[in-house]
Amino acid sequence: MLDQAWARLGGEPSSVERIRWTGPEGLLPAGLPVAALAAASVGAAALAAAELAAVRTGHPAAPPAATVDAAAVATAFASERQLRADGAAWDTWAPLSRFWPAADGWVRTHANYPHHRERLLAALEVPDSPGDDLARAVAAAVAAQPAEVTAARVTAAGGLAVGVREPREWAGHPQGAAVAAMPLLRLDRVGDAPPAVLGPLPQSGPLLPAAGMRVLDLTRVIAGPVGTRTLGLLGADVLRIDSPRLPEIPEQHLDTGFGKRSALLDLEHRADRERLEELMEGADAVVTGYRPGALDRHGLAPDALLERHPQLTVATVSAWSEAGPWAGRRGFDSLVQTATGIARLQAAPDGTPGALPVQALDHGTGYLLAAAVLRARTGKAAEGGGRIARLSLAQTAAWLLRQPRTGSRTQGPALDAGPHLAEADTPLGRIRYALPPVALDGGPRDWAQPVTPWGSAAPGWR
Repeated sequence: MLDQAWARLGGEPSSVERIRWTGPEGLLPAGLPVAALAAASVGAAALAAAELAAVRTGHPAAPPAATVDAAAVATAFASERQLRADGAAWDTWAPLSRFWPAADGWVRTHANYPHHRERLLAALEVPDSPGDDLARAVAAAVAAQPAEVTAARVTAAGGLAVGVREPREWAGHPQGAAVAAMPLLRLDRVGDAPPAVLGPLPQSGPLLPAAGMRVLDLTRVIAGPVGTRTLGLLGADVLRIDSPRLPEIPEQHLDTGFGKRSALLDLEHRADRERLEELMEGADAVVTGYRPGALDRHGLAPDALLERHPQLTVATVSAWSEAGPWAGRRGFDSLVQTATGIARLQAAPDGTPGALPVQALDHGTGYLLAAAVLRARTGKAAEGGGRIARLSLAQTAAWLLRQPRTGSRTQGPALDAGPHLAEADTPLGRIRYALPPVALDGGPRDWAQPVTPWGSAAPGWR
């Protein structure tokens, strides 16, 4: 799988030999090769970082080696479960985010955000109520109609619900067919901007291939933030920009906020739009994680960005891809697993749909995103031009489903996560967190930038 991912990124095939594989097998048991996907995506990010480091140190033929450790990868792919804030664990799923029996099958809903919860209840015509009464009312509403009727009603209301499908049903669906025709990812050169000047690396401290790189992070939830926290690990100045109209789940910010600063801009206000445009002038990369087209009215479509700022790398990550009838839909890892047939393949013996042992589509896509941005940086220095990288959870799911089903659902050795966890005192309390799995020889083993409060930074470069 690393060979496949690295080829899509345009990397030199022989580079994969520089990866050292360590750690036990069987840490991410599933009917699909989840551990292989996880290791390959981390390996791709490591290779791209090593390549950039070699170019910047003047030794392009001698990049540093990298280690992909199975236990480090498994710990990082479950980073949200490993998180502790002042000793408290995070219950990652809201009560209404789950599978529900329908009249003819199953529906998966996602209601972690308050506005998605409100839209779900409105679509089902279920009044809000405390405790178990609400869950019973939602269950009755879903059970009273076919799965696709519920999914359509909730989607039309701006909520999130998907019917459980078999893989063959997804293959015959127009969205499944659209995704099947797409590669794992795309990384395209655009325009004829002059070659980028990389500058020297710091002479002391760990090897930081992305030092001096400026990244605007317009992403939310897991995939995009995982990618940008990886760029922050490697030395990039990552500035995450959120709208004050869309508050973040606090624990989610704690998990993915390392290696970056967090600022707020309201693009409905002219002054904030102008400030964002000023930030673009100094940026090397802009990473977006909203639905395709959602940011276009603010001039943030990839083509429009590159027309104004031809030196940029614009990287986009979405749920369902940029093609097909679902391209503009909201989506999350759990829903993509449900629609594509993964939930059915992971079903329990009694037929209840299941899930992968980690949110592998999110995390895997995040590391591939980081790899694409790093490869773009190297390519722009050699050849000039801007770059557009396009990734989606659905394309990552299709990649996983194309692999031989060599995965085992039998638990291997117990994961010893301890060596791959760290603790830090932050303005938000004492945080236990998963260490990054991207490990270059001589590179950082932890983030230099601890997590800071959401929205606490000024919207400017260092």
